Amino acid sequence: MTDDRLIVALDVPHAVAGLALAERLGDAVGFYKIGLGMLTGGGLALAMELKGDHGKRIFLDLKLFDIGATIEAAVRGLAQFDLDFLTVHGDPHVVRAAKEGAGDSGLKILAVTVLTSLDRADLDACLIRDGAIPDLVTERAARAFEAGADGVIASPQEAALIRALPQAEGRLIVTPGVRPAGAATGDQKRIATPAQAIRDGADYIVVGRPVWQAADPAAAARAILEEMRGL
Repeated sequence: MTDDRLIVALDVPHAVAGLALAERLGDAVGFYKIGLGMLTGGGLALAMELKGDHGKRIFLDLKLFDIGATIEAAVRGLAQFDLDFLTVHGDPHVVRAAKEGAGDSGLKILAVTVLTSLDRADLDACLIRDGAIPDLVTERAARAFEAGADGVIASPQEAALIRALPQAEGRLIVTPGVRPAGAATGDQKRIATPAQAIRDGADYIVVGRPVWQAADPAAAARAILEEMRGL
């Protein structure tokens, strides 16, 4: 049985490459993330094909941000495709609007806290208020939960802090920035291994390049799953 706690990011140029990668991964992976980078390359069509024809679960990572009415309309349109997860920015007005748009569909709204590619210097450049990143992430997570988010996106380094929040009971924590031991960090700055992320409270981990850049992507995925199951 596939362990859906591993979500593989299909960060490839277009839907044809994404489908080819999914076919190479086969039964090793049951959950895929499709983001903005592939949206103009047929990403939504690929999401529906993987969901409808191959029985895969789909995480649509669009990080939506706009006024409430626009968010509600956009999410209502996406909810008709029977996808599993959708990301929006963690600002409370965005989360509330997204939940309205999702309605009684099964689409889970995940709130982005602080991107895992950012550090304090990056936040300073964006004029984000002072404070340690773990504190900002935890506060944004709490506010997103209070606004109705089904879960949050945060780096594995903040997973334990978020899991300890009273508001986190029954909510999901999904962690990108996960790198197997020895893997290149790439553009990620706040990372952890798969086992550490799960140990610290993550429900799902997102891994991209360490899987799809591997000579044998299916073997790379299985190695991550074995590490997680060995806890």
